[in-house]
Amino acid sequence: MTWAAPTAAAPLDAELTVPGSKSLTNRYLILAALADSPSRLRKPLHSRDSALMIGALRALGAEIREVAGSGSYGSDLSVTPIPDGHRLAQDTTIDCGLAGTVMRFVPPVAALVQGSVRFDGDPQARKRPMGPVLSALRALGVKLDEADSLPFSLDASGSVRGGYVALDASGSSQFVSALLLAAPRFVDGLHIEHIGKPVPSLDHIAMSVRLLRESGIEVDDSVPHHWRVSPGSIPGFDRLVEQDLSNAGPFLAAALVTRGTVRIPHWPVGTSQVGDEWRNILPAFGAEVTLDGDTLVVTGGAQIRGVELADTSELAPTVAALCALADSPSRLTGIAHLRGHETDRLAALVAEINGLGGDVEEIADGLIIRPRPLHGGLFRSYEDHRMATAGAIIGLAVPGVEIDDIGTTAKTMPEFPQLWQHMLAPQALERAN
Repeated sequence: MTWAAPTAAAPLDAELTVPGSKSLTNRYLILAALADSPSRLRKPLHSRDSALMIGALRALGAEIREVAGSGSYGSDLSVTPIPDGHRLAQDTTIDCGLAGTVMRFVPPVAALVQGSVRFDGDPQARKRPMGPVLSALRALGVKLDEADSLPFSLDASGSVRGGYVALDASGSSQFVSALLLAAPRFVDGLHIEHIGKPVPSLDHIAMSVRLLRESGIEVDDSVPHHWRVSPGSIPGFDRLVEQDLSNAGPFLAAALVTRGTVRIPHWPVGTSQVGDEWRNILPAFGAEVTLDGDTLVVTGGAQIRGVELADTSELAPTVAALCALADSPSRLTGIAHLRGHETDRLAALVAEINGLGGDVEEIADGLIIRPRPLHGGLFRSYEDHRMATAGAIIGLAVPGVEIDDIGTTAKTMPEFPQLWQHMLAPQALERAN
């Protein structure tokens, strides 16, 4: 059943918070499962991606319980780590769904238990690149079958020696993060060298490095394309998960589309989330962006200007939606790796925006988007949460846009449809959360 994207009748004046960061929640879960004592995650994300990560780590021997907390979007999580030398009682299958963090981050963790583990996921997940992680694990002595994508199996011996490994991470920064997060538990630690074209989304690797250092792990990233992680125990921790700044993007974009104002309180300062780039990206479109205390305030300008931006990473679908509504051409580059995300996002954005009357051209490493009047019609999500929210953004300005599967936003934000309606409702003028 399609979802009728609501069209804004007036400039917005809304305030809201969004659920916790998927990138942080799933990284914290990995570190907690590898720690030497229990941990607690406060205000974590509860979504399909985080549920898949919890299921995977439970299958490997971690105990993860929901406990009462103060978050608006669900309970806290208590994590008892995987016991050292844990032996699986039987062959185990892990469902990765469509979650890149599960299919890439969990195999190095699985290599630290004893037993046979099979990984599989949604049909679309079998098209997502996995080869560099699997090749790196083989080079480190982990026994794997010959597959270079889902499904695949590994036969874990309970430890990984570590040492030096080279890989090509130009397809996804997650290839590096996957190894970084487990590296402290490798006997000799790990020295990762990237060999190939530039690594996209370096901010996500920086996030992984930061979380390791917060846990007392020594990481040397002083030489470009090299990461050295010293072996060591990971102490249990108690962490508050920041709200997902990437998922805040569609709501901030709504301020530009409606020429209104959207406020998001509790915006973290000094964050490692790539979504903090909204503070630099949105002014290029003509918005006024200020940080009032800990509240990010975005007010749209008289028009949405075209932009030239490089490496907008996972923010690109929201950026592209704004470009489709701009008054001058835009050029987005450095995002070729989006072809290997939940769907081929470049091809999907071309097809769906052009299907509404737009003028989008795919180039080698991005998109050229030219202004053209848009009309209503079906906007397909391709089971990709960020495609669904891009369609919702366009629908604010273009009557008659129908999203084929708004439920796919449950991958990282199950509450999206309700929050979107709340933002547009009169009560959105009231302070929330």
